[in-house]
Amino acid sequence: MKKFDRERVLLAVAGPVIALAVAFVLSAIVLVASGKNPVEPFSIMFEQATFSDIQVLIINQASMYYIAALAVAIGFRMNLFNIGVDGQYQLAAMMAAVVGAHANLPAVLQIPLLLLTAIFTGAFWSGIAGVLKVTRGVSEVVATIMLNAIASSVIAYLWLPSVFGVKVGNNSTTGEMHESGWVPGFSLGDAGEIYGLVVLAVLLGIGYWIVLNRTRFGFDLRASGASESAAAASGVDPKRMVLTAMLISGGLAGLAGLPILLGDAHTYNLNFPTGIGFLGIGIALLGRNSPVGIAFAALLWAWLDKASPELDFHDYDKEIAVIMQGLIVLSVVVSYEAVREWGLRRQQRRVGAELAAGNVLGATDDNKKEVAGR
Repeated sequence: MKKFDRERVLLAVAGPVIALAVAFVLSAIVLVASGKNPVEPFSIMFEQATFSDIQVLIINQASMYYIAALAVAIGFRMNLFNIGVDGQYQLAAMMAAVVGAHANLPAVLQIPLLLLTAIFTGAFWSGIAGVLKVTRGVSEVVATIMLNAIASSVIAYLWLPSVFGVKVGNNSTTGEMHESGWVPGFSLGDAGEIYGLVVLAVLLGIGYWIVLNRTRFGFDLRASGASESAAAASGVDPKRMVLTAMLISGGLAGLAGLPILLGDAHTYNLNFPTGIGFLGIGIALLGRNSPVGIAFAALLWAWLDKASPELDFHDYDKEIAVIMQGLIVLSVVVSYEAVREWGLRRQQRRVGAELAAGNVLGATDDNKKEVAGR
């Protein structure tokens, strides 16, 4: 491997490694300050990861985190902050559940219908923020935060019995979806069942990498995110790219809730998981917007979620996992900036050394020509 390639790998790995190390150390300090053993909680959680049933839970949870993080990463690549992924995926999941409860087509048509319903709902909801940004200059951060609140109100309205809601005890639900819309999983016996749409998460990651790194659209997207003026000078319409990026980000966000909706829940109710969109932000940051990095970060986040409940049975609070997630996000911001500055200084020194070497070589060549002329 060339020296330059080694440095690139080092810079890519250094940020998350430093962030995780700092987060673990700070979490241990918090435990010590609380009068707790700073090592045992992590040992307990690591032990949980060796159990097959916990592994299934981690993979299932990570699939939803992964899709949500990809949605956030698309925005980051365009220098956009789609903080509305949470509202987009919840509204999309509810609309897919409503369609699944009222439409009863063959599975070969029903499942694509539900996927498209979720994609278009998420894209429509994020597209509102995109239109406001390109036409009125409204910050996508402010717009998507407001749209999150509006999405919650829309969901509450759709839950009314006079609309699509069905009351089951004290729980509001959209009613059970027809079986033709259920996606079968991969049974692992007593360990449980892995969601069938885990495969979709893998395919989305592959597609994300191909589109961004092997297509003209991906190049235009990254160029626009790096410098809108430079992209515009090369013939790229920045406003069109902003709107397109928001639509794609929202479409991906719409799929984030489908692994559990089509694989296990089969209805949208008050127990449906929330907050996945916000967690996707931290996961995308930790994974540095790379599909492989995001996959590891999603698995880490899911491990913290699914292994931490065991702490309650050992006189530890499971909230240590939440504290650690927050510390990871803070550490990521600091460590990435530190690594970026370090990499920039190394690059400047290397360029300076190469220029100096070039000048020396130039002088030597001139001397040779002078000698030859004599």
